[in-house]
Amino acid sequence: MIAAAGAGPPNPAHYIWTKSHQRAGPPEGHAVPQTPAPGDFATTCRIGTRGSDLALWQAHTIQRLLGELGTVAELEIIKTKGDKIDDVPLAKLEGKGFFTKELEDALLARRVDLAVHSLKDLSTEMPDGLALVAMVGREDPREMLLVRREAVDQARLARGEALPLKDAARLGTSAARRQAQVKLLRPDVQIVDLRGNVPTRVNRLREGRYDAILLACAGLKRLELDLSDLFTLPLDPAVFVPAPAQGMLGLQCRDEETWKRTIARLDCTEAARAVRAERDLLCRLQGGCQLPFGVNITGGGAQWTLEAFLARDIEDRAPLRLSLTGADPESLAEKAWPQLAAHRGL
Repeated sequence: MIAAAGAGPPNPAHYIWTKSHQRAGPPEGHAVPQTPAPGDFATTCRIGTRGSDLALWQAHTIQRLLGELGTVAELEIIKTKGDKIDDVPLAKLEGKGFFTKELEDALLARRVDLAVHSLKDLSTEMPDGLALVAMVGREDPREMLLVRREAVDQARLARGEALPLKDAARLGTSAARRQAQVKLLRPDVQIVDLRGNVPTRVNRLREGRYDAILLACAGLKRLELDLSDLFTLPLDPAVFVPAPAQGMLGLQCRDEETWKRTIARLDCTEAARAVRAERDLLCRLQGGCQLPFGVNITGGGAQWTLEAFLARDIEDRAPLRLSLTGADPESLAEKAWPQLAAHRGL
């Protein structure tokens, strides 16, 4: 099971973020945190991050939040295997941690003190000596369909279809989860491998290499890209299920008390409940990016909804699809587990 990060004081992780890194203020009922007493927390920090526009946005945001709490941070850009090999689908690469291992190695070597991850990329298995101590600022977890306007099928759009594309459209994605769901919804669509950072993918769509692509809403919103020349459609998680923890940032450090105390102050405790339950299911399924598995838990109070998708492989024409309601994320995950385990053969 995934252990919950330690609770901290009301924190700035709940603030509404913009690209300019200005906060709109804490939500109702949350006070602005005070600068900690000297000696309680680290006063300086080295943040390890990938070098993409999105990764730097994320790292600068965490740098700012730590600064508000009295910890001055500097950034170190680290290239990962996933950055260096951008012409091979992830499902065809051996191993795990394509976007995280080098960051974890830098933590263990003490080159950096904190690694900022897109949490959907981070394995549920922590290397010895490291800990995931905070989950921060979940942005819109949905998938976004981006389409060249001439490739939109107006009749399908009028009918409310999830993928309103012309016949035999070329759709770019390399994620097994996305491929499996596209093949189920639109068997006629041609799936073409797509890698690269977010702006690169969007530009390749504009160049005509694809008729449509799928991206996470979170990255598009954080980068505030101008997409006015494209048709964009956020996909309902009840129809097209996102990746576990999509839209959430994960903060990883060495398993040392000073660093855990320093970074756990940013944990978005309530918002992270659903993400911890999503990652718990991924962990128990023994899955990574090669597993066609999606899960999204949303809600609040005593009303929560779970949407899940699990295929044996991208060609599975009888995948498991779950839509459940319950009183809390943890009980929903337990309710979903027997069917997921059976479909996975566990």
